[in-house]
Amino acid sequence: MSTGTVKFYLEKKGYGFIVEDETQQDIFFHVSGLVDKVNDEDKVSFDLVDDNRGKKAVNVKKI
Repeated sequence: MSTGTVKFYLEKKGYGFIVEDETQQDIFFHVSGLVDKVNDEDKVSFDLVDDNRGKKAVNVKKI
């Protein structure tokens, strides 16, 4: 499980990005991968999975 900070979340569009703590890379997430409601700057934990465009975060929850 990875951790990071929500860079931004566009609730109306249903997606956002997390800055991963370990790599400082931007990780995409979709609303379908959220466990908890998140806001910009929230600390979160998540799992990384491969999709057709690279890696994305799933099981995103506040910590």
